[in-house]
Amino acid sequence: MADITLKGNACHTNGDLPAVGSSAPDFTLTGADLADVNLATFAGKKKLLNIVPSLDTPTCATSTQKFNTSMASKSDAVALVISADLVFAQKRFCGAEGIDNVISLSTMRSKGFAEDYGVLITDGPLAGLCGRAVVVLDEENKVLYTQLVGEIADEPDYDAAMAALG
Repeated sequence: MADITLKGNACHTNGDLPAVGSSAPDFTLTGADLADVNLATFAGKKKLLNIVPSLDTPTCATSTQKFNTSMASKSDAVALVISADLVFAQKRFCGAEGIDNVISLSTMRSKGFAEDYGVLITDGPLAGLCGRAVVVLDEENKVLYTQLVGEIADEPDYDAAMAALG
């Protein structure tokens, strides 16, 4: 369990992020076309997982926009923004914001993504959603970098995440 805060108020996640050097847990998330998506969908690519509570919050929107800009020149990698939002809301957000270098994925049918990645918020007003985190994987799904953002309202360390992605 990790201690995090929401605007200074304590809350917790169910566990810890996957360890650097370990193999990332596989997942099944829902893509924009309602199809199941897993790590194999992005085989041969480095992956940046931008895990957020909801795209309908200012910090989540900002992080998605910033990673979208950073990913414009990355042909060997993919950025995934993962939230509990329905795919319809994700598509509306990405369309309105011109997000075309980040792929949005929903936990709406997931059977354990948040738990397996240790980001499930277990208490407080956002219980049941994902905490804010970034996980970078290599082409073989080995964990290269992780950051659980201690204050949910804060942005992640973009420079460190992009440096880990290479």
